[in-house]
Amino acid sequence: MPRSVCTRFALVAIAASVLAGCGQGQQPTQAAPPPPTVTVANPIKRPIVDHDEYVGRFVAVDSVEVRARVSGYLDSVHFKDGDTVKQGDLLFTIDRRPFQTALEQARANLAQARANLAFTESDLGRAQQLVRDRTIAEQTFDQRVQAKRVAEASVAANEAAVRQAELDLQFTELRAPVGGKIGDRRVSPGNLVTGGTGTTTLLATIVSTDPIRFEFTFDEASLLRYERLTKQGKDGEAWGAATPVMLKLIDEKDFAHRGRMDFVDNVVERASGTIRARAVFANADSLFTPGMFARVQVPGSLPYDALLVPEAAIGTEQARKYVLVVGDDSTVKQQYVSLGDVHDDLRVIKSGVSVGDRVVVNGLMRARPGGKVTPQEQGAGAGPQAKSN
Repeated sequence: MPRSVCTRFALVAIAASVLAGCGQGQQPTQAAPPPPTVTVANPIKRPIVDHDEYVGRFVAVDSVEVRARVSGYLDSVHFKDGDTVKQGDLLFTIDRRPFQTALEQARANLAQARANLAFTESDLGRAQQLVRDRTIAEQTFDQRVQAKRVAEASVAANEAAVRQAELDLQFTELRAPVGGKIGDRRVSPGNLVTGGTGTTTLLATIVSTDPIRFEFTFDEASLLRYERLTKQGKDGEAWGAATPVMLKLIDEKDFAHRGRMDFVDNVVERASGTIRARAVFANADSLFTPGMFARVQVPGSLPYDALLVPEAAIGTEQARKYVLVVGDDSTVKQQYVSLGDVHDDLRVIKSGVSVGDRVVVNGLMRARPGGKVTPQEQGAGAGPQAKSN
């Protein structure tokens, strides 16, 4: 390649590099982005009561096995399986004919005994005059007195037999001893039913449904805490009988059913270290069924003033919880907290924040500990609706 051509290429390269350098020098420098905007609010101060939650199951107030008091052949069934029955409703009928016959025979025996008693009374009346006249011996008079006493005893025995026969006839109609929901019939008409007090035939079961009880257990430590609450409360009524409780079923999110405590056992189980307690709930719509599991919420403290923040303001760092607090210089600070119960979408903060702290309630993901933010104040009433972005 000629020398002049090489010189020409070198000049072009130098010019290109100079132009490139001039272009870079003309580019403007980018300004730093402004601090992210976050919403802050002071913790809400509110009087609350801590609650404890326990799992338990419903039990019927009354549970009755329907069994016959007399033996006989089942004649008819007067309910449908699963019906709701009232106390006194007719459920089963046993064949009445043998018992009606036994009653008539007992009444006949009673009539005979009364006739015999009338005869012995008349005979004794005559004997009293004869013994005064020395017409009969005193031994004969004593025999007639004894005959009258025997006749009186016979009348009493037959009267008892009549009452028993009437009861047996009455027992052929089996009525509901309590109101509630009846299960399925265990025996069909035509089968022999064994009654009495020995091995008897189970005909059906009835469980009451309204009201219904809920049984659960708690440990020794909780029992001691509840007893101290009772002593601290006004007139000893802080915890125990009639304490209001709340309940939720397994498919429900909130504790929406209100009831009250009505019993705490008097013995702690030695094997488990727990004690049995019971609450009662209204069940007019039969939503609760005996044997069903649920969770109950009971008061675990006396009322006290607590600080609350929205759930969205709480972050998680492994096993620890924290909130972000904005200082007066708009610098974010991370503060670890201890959490309490949830009340109306607000979380109780037991320790870690104070009333005057400006807690980040919206924009938690945009704030960084040690970084600057642009805080926007939020009213306390809007706290529960705040969400993290």
